[in-house]
Parts: sequence; structure tokens; C-alpha cells
Amino acid sequence: MNPTNFVPATEAQQRAMLDAMGARSVEELFAVIPAELQTDRFNLPDSLCEMEMLRELRSLAARNSTDLINFCGAGFYDHHIPAAVDTLASRGEFFTAYTPYQPEASQGTLQAIYEFQTAIVRLTGMEVANASLYDGGTALFEAMMMALRTTERPLVLVDEGVNPIYRTMLRSYTRNLQIELREIPTVRGAADMAAMAAQLSDRVAALLVQNPNFFGAVEDYTPLAEAAHQVGAMLVMSSYPVALSLIKTPGEMGADIAVGEGQSLGLPLAFGGPYLGFMATRRSLVRRMPGRVVGATEDAQGRRGYVLTLQAREQHIRREKATSNICTNEALCALRALIHLSLLGREGFVELGRVCAANAEYARARLTAIPGVRLLVSRPFFNELALELPRDAAEVVGRLIDQGIAPGFPVGRYYAGMERVLLTAFTERRTREEIDVLAARLHAAVA
Repeated sequence: MNPTNFVPATEAQQRAMLDAMGARSVEELFAVIPAELQTDRFNLPDSLCEMEMLRELRSLAARNSTDLINFCGAGFYDHHIPAAVDTLASRGEFFTAYTPYQPEASQGTLQAIYEFQTAIVRLTGMEVANASLYDGGTALFEAMMMALRTTERPLVLVDEGVNPIYRTMLRSYTRNLQIELREIPTVRGAADMAAMAAQLSDRVAALLVQNPNFFGAVEDYTPLAEAAHQVGAMLVMSSYPVALSLIKTPGEMGADIAVGEGQSLGLPLAFGGPYLGFMATRRSLVRRMPGRVVGATEDAQGRRGYVLTLQAREQHIRREKATSNICTNEALCALRALIHLSLLGREGFVELGRVCAANAEYARARLTAIPGVRLLVSRPFFNELALELPRDAAEVVGRLIDQGIAPGFPVGRYYAGMERVLLTAFTERRTREEIDVLAARLHAAVA
């Protein structure tokens, strides 16, 4: 492959760059790429006109199955999105709004963010929230960094029940930092409270947990929060926001920082994004938070207005004092979450949780009646079940996909020794008739 064919630089400019890097040629620069992965040419098709391009793209899009009955979860959920969410979030005043550096020019955006923060505070039972973060994994990482800055300690304990995608992100982001991450194994998918408490010490900055955890298990972490505080450590809790309609909130359990993935609040699955991370904490930690915090104030005439109260990022303060280099929040996604929560209201949100939980309980009864199928975790659950099957879960998923059903997530993809475990989720979009179909097809697939 000759990379110079695709670089818009003169030979003199290329020579200067190579000299600066200490390479004699472009080929030497790319010599680290194995020869079998290099090529002399790309087999690109001829260019298409607009009509032909649209025809080709529609043909490719048609290959995506849109009629699967979806029982997948694992951190991202198929919830109903009211039409009003799309309609309101698509208004030009929102998606063309000026970025909120100048409050006098962006009162609408600032107010929407302020209301979003208020909703997250109420949802999590905490005292203050920021304007959002990129996604749930980023939010968990930033919460961990908050704890490290606050305690000035090197060790972080991570429950293995935390979403494996998030744990991969933690390892990646901290690879070149002087931070020790220690993962605490679960006991058949349930948090090992005793093991986590036993490893708390004056070296521990934070304990990272998830509720419900990746296997759908719901725990009360109140005793663990108390144990962490006794040694000066912090409890960081990642939560599935819809589950907070029914279960104890992070604030009620004594968590210091609450985070989570907001995709289930009015955002489509959308092939993985863009999604929404949320973060809330205690008031005493507000200056440790990354990103932005919008506050309410009054102008000289006593009129209510909104401003960026805190911007603890390197574009606004001295770099060594910055809490994060995150440059923005997911404003439009946060707006969708706010509209979604506002449409549901307090009673509607609780009813949503009850429907999801009732569907999961109905599914538990139907699916565990299948010979050889049993629950992995002996803990309360919200709307997600980890099922042990009598055969490989990935194989079962493949069979049922061909029959128009996405039965869940094969846990063995991330957890060694759990190749027969299937993680299934049940939202308000799944009917009892669909659950009956899943039970019948699963019965036949594992027989």
C-alpha cells in the first residue's frame, strides 16, 4: 500500500514530517503493520450518482431486520418513545440552539439543561447533577476520577457485576495512569458484599457498584456504603434509571456519586448511540464534578435567568486545575430525556416500572418452567433475568434469531464459564403473548 496516494501534502511537506519523526520513508513509518494487512490498492466501486447511491443504501438498509421481537438488554433497552419526544426535540429552537457560553443568547438551552439536572437529582435522590456526559461508561469513569481526586488514594474496587463494557472502558482509560483497579468477583452473578467489605482500607478511594447489576440482580448497598465511609472511601453507584422508579435510589443507600446510562429515557437503540450519561452527587462534591452545571439566578431587574454556574474543564480554567477535558454535554440527548420524563410524570414513571417488573415476573414463571432452565441469581430483580440453559446460550440465540426472536444476550461473551447463561430483558413493549412465544421457542431450542 502506498499511503502517499491518499495524503494531500507535497513531497517536501511529507519529507519534513518524516524527518521530524525519524523515519526514512513512508513505508518505514508503516512497517509495523503486518504485510498481510497491507495492500497495493483498494477495491472501491465506481462512483455513483445520487439516485444510484440512494438505491444502494436502501438495499443495504433493507438487510437489517426490523421485525425481531427484542428481549435484549445488557445495559441498553427497547422502551417505547412517545411521538412527542421526537416532535419537540426536533424543533429548530432546540437543535440549532447556540452553545450556552453566552447566557443572554441561550436562555432556552440553559433552562432545558437546568430542568434536566433537576430531574436527575429527583431520580437519583442526590443533591446536585451536572448537564450530562457522553454515556454511562464515561460517567462511571468520571465518577471514579472524582473519587480519586477527592480522597487522593490509589486503589479502586470494582464489582464484577458492573457492566463489562464499562469495566473495559475503565481499564482502557486508566492504562497509563497510576491507578490500581481491583475487580471483585460475583457469586453466581450476585455481589459478594462480604468480599468487598473485607477489602476496604485506607488505600481505597472508591468502590464501584451497579444496581441492578449486569445480571439483573437488585441489591441494597446501604451497609456497604456505611462500611466504605468508615474508612474514608466513597461509594459510586451506576443505575438503570427506569429501575429507580421502584427500587431504592443511590441517595437513599448513601452513595456519594450516582451515574448511569440515560438511553432508556427517550433515546432509541440506534446502533449504539449517541447516548447519554448522567451524574449526580452530594453538594459538598459539586466542585469536583466534570463538565458543566447550570444554575438559576436573577438579573439586575429581578428577573429569573440561567447561567453556567460551574465549568470545571480545561477550556475555562487552568489546565492543572481542570476536573475533566470533556468539551461538551449531550445536550440534545439530555433534552429528549427531560421531555420523556416530563411526559411520563411521577405517576407515569412509577407505572412504567411496575409494567416492566410485572412482565419480568411473568417471564420468570414461564421460562423457568422449561426443563433444564433456571435462574442464575437468587436475588430480587427488576426487569432482567439471567437464565442458565441446558446448552450453549450463543447457539440458542442463533437459532431463535432465525425465527424472528432476539431472546437475549449470551453472557459467556464477557464472563468465562458462563457460556450457558442467557440474559433476557422485559420492557413495557413486550406483551405476554410475545413472552409466551419466547417460552415456546426457547423450550424447543434447548430440548
